[in-house]
Amino acid sequence: MGFPGTWMTESESMVYRVVPKCACSTIGQIMYRSDHGRFFDGDIHDAQEGLHKWGLDHSRGPISDNVTAHKSLVFSCVRNPYERILSSFFDKICGIQRNGRRYRGNLVPKLMETYGVEVGDPDTGFEFDQIRSFRRFLLFVRDTIRFNRPMDPDIHWSAMSGHVSTLIKGGGRYDVILHVEDFEAGMAGVLARAPLRHPVDLGAMPRFNESEGHGPRRAHPVEAFFDDLSMHLVQEVYGRDFELFGYDIDDPSRPAPRREIDLDAVHAKLGA
Repeated sequence: MGFPGTWMTESESMVYRVVPKCACSTIGQIMYRSDHGRFFDGDIHDAQEGLHKWGLDHSRGPISDNVTAHKSLVFSCVRNPYERILSSFFDKICGIQRNGRRYRGNLVPKLMETYGVEVGDPDTGFEFDQIRSFRRFLLFVRDTIRFNRPMDPDIHWSAMSGHVSTLIKGGGRYDVILHVEDFEAGMAGVLARAPLRHPVDLGAMPRFNESEGHGPRRAHPVEAFFDDLSMHLVQEVYGRDFELFGYDIDDPSRPAPRREIDLDAVHAKLGA
């Protein structure tokens, strides 16, 4: 299996397991700046140098050697599952991607035809019934995750525990898993434990949200999107995420975690 979704600074000061829709653009830019004293010019996901990534052939050896020997601090970042799936919907389904097209080509037209999902038109301000459309999208998400139909689950809405588990199953171990909801404090703790080439001022840096402005703004509070059925669907597919990462499964209006993450429990349950 190796270590898919894993990034590492060239200096090997830190290793990060990417979890999509959990501040990964910002974290990647922090890692890049800590090595090079500047941010990457563009979307950090496009960087082919300056940062080791498992998807780059020349990076696999250094990442594998580091993680298996636990030479550096290893961390990841997670997010409230209710907020994360909403973010995936508005970014990947409703939004226009940075290449100017819809996500994954014909995915959105298929969702519109098969599940009755609406996404609006950018020329008219993306006007559509967001709540109704999101709930239909959730049915699609459940089908992909539970039944692998009409496609395998996409990385942006597959469970966080699945992403986090690959590093553990490959023989790695996390030192930190931080919550997006307390990002600055959590990331400051990571940087304090890593031997940085260049300091990073978290309070002064921008947030790198590559999807900002390319789709509709959420028109309702989080809890408005989740009735009894949609809460059941989220709990069905993300139950382990709520359990392992300390989020409130019964209250979509509460984004903050209820407790700290028990790393020993995470390793025990995801490494089995």
